[in-house]
Amino acid sequence: MTPDPHEEYRKAFAAFGLKDAELRAGRAPQRIGWLILLGSLTLTCILGYTVVVGLWEANDGVTRWLSLIIVNILWIACACWLYKHHNSMAGKASAFRDALQKRQTTAAQLPLETTSGLRVYREASLDVIAAYRAQGSRNRRVHNAFQLVIITGSIVVSTLTAMNEGSNAVLSIFTASLSALVGISAGVTGYFKFRERGNTSQSTADDIEKNYNASGFQLGDYKGMEETARLILYAGTVEKIKEEQRKREIQLEQSTPRDERSAQ
Repeated sequence: MTPDPHEEYRKAFAAFGLKDAELRAGRAPQRIGWLILLGSLTLTCILGYTVVVGLWEANDGVTRWLSLIIVNILWIACACWLYKHHNSMAGKASAFRDALQKRQTTAAQLPLETTSGLRVYREASLDVIAAYRAQGSRNRRVHNAFQLVIITGSIVVSTLTAMNEGSNAVLSIFTASLSALVGISAGVTGYFKFRERGNTSQSTADDIEKNYNASGFQLGDYKGMEETARLILYAGTVEKIKEEQRKREIQLEQSTPRDERSAQ
């Protein structure tokens, strides 16, 4: 019995989705591990400095030494875990690529009928929706991170400036560095426009998903249409939405030089 190519494609698509979910789930603890590692290394440098200063001043440094040893054990253990997890992530990434290749191969084996090809296009648009949403979420996270630095840094700089009258040189250097960081963060957010990019990507994903659901349930413009006609209309609408998204991205790219010229 000849296997149904559509059934094979559905199985390949399901396997691809599973591998994609496994890969995404593995990236979260990896990011947390890198944050712990960087934080531990930073604490190691700080505690190492306090130990050296404590020994130089002949003070009791038992607590400093103990803290330094604990932090070193922490980052060494975290580094070992990241190394092992990296191998696991490499295997998951390889399985994801294999699943993607198999899905593409089965899609290529589908009958060259207009309806079948349009069905594949409709299902593949789910990947487009996920990609736009991931891009929008990433841009919003970056924007929120910079805004947090700007707001918190501005408050801290104002407080430290009021507390320090110039007598503490270390505090003055820290205040100046933090003020520079706030200024850099404000300039980066204004230049790259992460919030606008995130909003446009999210809006594009929502529009494509709206048409995906409408074409499946025969709602709105797709009401009362045959399947082939619905799929043709859906493909044309999605391509139009993607083209509008590209135009918005180009406008965001061009608006930055214009803003610079107007500021001069």
